[in-house]
Amino acid sequence: MKTPSVRYLTILIAGYVCLGGSSVFVWAEADPRKPAAIETQEVPQVPPELFAKLAQYQSVRGAAFRGWAPDGKGILINTRFGNSSQLHRVYEPAGRREQITFFDEPVSGRFMPKGTDGSILLMMDTGGNENDQVHLLDRRNFKTTLLTDGKSRNKLGAIRSDGSQAIISSNKRNGRDSDLFVLDLHRPDSMTLLMQVEKQTWNTHDWSPDGKTLLISRFVSANESYPALLDVQTGQRTDLPLPSGDSVAIGSMAFAAEGKSILMATDADNEFRCLARFDLTTQKYSWLTNDIPWDVTDIAVDQESGSVAFTVNEDGASRLFQIGLNNARSELKIPLGIVTGIEFSPDGTRLGFTLSRPDAPPDAYSILLKTGELTRWTFSEVGGLNPDSFVTPTRIRFKSFDGRIIPAYYFKPKNPADTQDKSTSPSQNAKPLKIPVYISIHGGPESQYQPSFSPIIQFYLNELKIAVVCPNVRGSSGYGKTYLKLDNAEKREDSVKDIGALLDWIGQQPELDSSRIAVAGGSYGGYMTLASLTHFGDRIKAGIDVVGIANFITFLEKTAGYRVDLRRAEYGDERDPDMKATFEKISPLNNADKIKSALLVIHGRNDPRVPFYEAEQIAAKVRSNGRNVWTVFANNEGHGFSKKDNSDYQRAVEVLFLQKHLQP
Repeated sequence: MKTPSVRYLTILIAGYVCLGGSSVFVWAEADPRKPAAIETQEVPQVPPELFAKLAQYQSVRGAAFRGWAPDGKGILINTRFGNSSQLHRVYEPAGRREQITFFDEPVSGRFMPKGTDGSILLMMDTGGNENDQVHLLDRRNFKTTLLTDGKSRNKLGAIRSDGSQAIISSNKRNGRDSDLFVLDLHRPDSMTLLMQVEKQTWNTHDWSPDGKTLLISRFVSANESYPALLDVQTGQRTDLPLPSGDSVAIGSMAFAAEGKSILMATDADNEFRCLARFDLTTQKYSWLTNDIPWDVTDIAVDQESGSVAFTVNEDGASRLFQIGLNNARSELKIPLGIVTGIEFSPDGTRLGFTLSRPDAPPDAYSILLKTGELTRWTFSEVGGLNPDSFVTPTRIRFKSFDGRIIPAYYFKPKNPADTQDKSTSPSQNAKPLKIPVYISIHGGPESQYQPSFSPIIQFYLNELKIAVVCPNVRGSSGYGKTYLKLDNAEKREDSVKDIGALLDWIGQQPELDSSRIAVAGGSYGGYMTLASLTHFGDRIKAGIDVVGIANFITFLEKTAGYRVDLRRAEYGDERDPDMKATFEKISPLNNADKIKSALLVIHGRNDPRVPFYEAEQIAAKVRSNGRNVWTVFANNEGHGFSKKDNSDYQRAVEVLFLQKHLQP
């Protein structure tokens, strides 16, 4: 390689460079591109050249469909043109984007149903603390009104079809339990207690067409939920019978248009969540999709025609269906990708949604139900990059320690690095270098990697020439309830063993370099990263832990009060002596002496889910063992970096970290 110039070294990094075959660390001044809210330790200065190369990829933006305008004139979308995602209105397909919110914080929202003045309900927190507040944006009078208390955690639930009322789930009473309130959407401070909750989690799905009844469900875990009806006037709850005696999972639910039955996605008597219809009069279930061996994810109902639309998650990709009169089902053809946020247009002729493809950013689309004609409303920019350079993944399977087959997605660079193995002499035939590998592990743990577009993965592939593998280890959703339960409680480390099996698979691929592997993940994926480093440190060069769990006991003790019981249902209860002993055994913090790989830790100080303490203690413990740890901590972020300047810097540090440890 070329010897770097003195000027380059001066402004480059406090980092690793190769000079005449020797490894050298060069310390430099504070990084001028580091946002003021971010604190770092041991992180070198990021070279200007790297920021410049990343700039195009970080300028990629997407658009998310947020609903139809009640007057039928266009749609609402989320997209980012400044430092955070804001709401925009689009009046026609491929038309201009009219920005209508201008906050420092990311904001989401939706049109008021039946509204004629274009009023919009907004949801927004502060600094990533997840204490969301609900606001009403009156676009006729250019006024924004706070509808909640400005302090507690509030979740906007079902909205009445006439736009008069909404359900708010709020922990304002004690900071822990989220009670259900009725809110008059035109009167601030009008929240009226409807149902008080004690150490339970209830979600509201829909209002009945007559506005008298709410469809709700109690969430216990990814494997267990209970449906119910709630009388809005009396607060009387009526639990609905389950399709079977065993605990079942329930996903999306909605009232049918006639108000006499309910549509429900549930895995009762099935490995997957099928679409069922529950008759409120006969109290009987009938099955509409038990011939589809995949999960039904979203449900939408057109209140005028009675038509039903739903999506199916088929091995990570979406299929879209419509049910018309007499339960006649038809599939609506869409490109390979992930469909979310389906909603019927006001006249019932179209279905709007977000489509995220593996080779393009997410955009807002609609489909004409009568003909199946697909219309693209937004054309999100890709930073001036060549879309033909984007790589799509292939689906792979590998066998784990117990014979279980684990699904994954494999991205391979189109043009691997053309550098040669310099260990051979000029007289010998030089061998092409094998491709280093980046393993990305999703969080949850019951989430699922789905092949949506990722600018940073495309950067790794095209600029760093690194292969990327995204496994769905046991415990991931989308592959049936048996698979979902395989990592519960004392089985937690079985999912870590799946990463060991993936390392074996990588070693069997002739084009991949098993000596240059990095592993990364966020939230529960951060735990998986740290656990992988304690188990397979001699096989992994580097790890990136983003808002990850280092110790399950301290995590459960310090996570936000409204989350602790939900997490105990998934991970296990640390108050049980046997479970506590398991946690003590498997927590990465207690095995930090086994971490020999390079480590980068990233966290937001306002994180209510995985407390910042988890990052502090793992970084300190690994450093106490004499290892270097890069840390990137943000004072104005929570569970992940949402502000563009912070996210851009985070990605630049990650790239620098991978360059140092994976490139020859």
